[in-house]
Amino acid sequence: MSEVIRDVAVVVPDAHGDSRGRFVESYRRSWFPLGREMVQGNRSDKERGAVVGLHYHLHQADYWYVTRGLARVVLHDLRTGSPTEGATVHMLLGDGEERGVFVPPGVAHGFASLADLTLTYLVDSYYNPVDELGVAWDDPEIGADWGLADPILSERDRRNPRRSEIDAARRPLYGART
Repeated sequence: MSEVIRDVAVVVPDAHGDSRGRFVESYRRSWFPLGREMVQGNRSDKERGAVVGLHYHLHQADYWYVTRGLARVVLHDLRTGSPTEGATVHMLLGDGEERGVFVPPGVAHGFASLADLTLTYLVDSYYNPVDELGVAWDDPEIGADWGLADPILSERDRRNPRRSEIDAARRPLYGART
């Protein structure tokens, strides 16, 4: 396990295979000291060239694992007072880069589909539209490199505010837990 932004954890799960195929233990609660009980599992299928822009939660943590394809993940620490506030990290998840990443509340996260992919993710609270916040995928202050020349974006991702435009009430605070 390694830490890339304070409280973000990247793990390399154990994989076992034989002539029949393979088995991967993709998640274990004990890997993440700050992790809470994951209560919902989701799956996102994206085609090559798609970008799921930077979004964040004030209360929800995510655990991402790519089961098919390759994703370029971008993480940005938005938390006021965090020792890594303002840090941006890029990593690959998926084929050839078999890792999972735990993303705490307040860290913006998004991914680019470098190939058709399936990303599974666990969350520690049920969907709450009030806690679905975003920041501009192309904000120069963040400096995200998506690895794509002409990304396919949603309207929501096109409309998200720049980091400097985020209202104080929507700005995450380091150490705030719910």
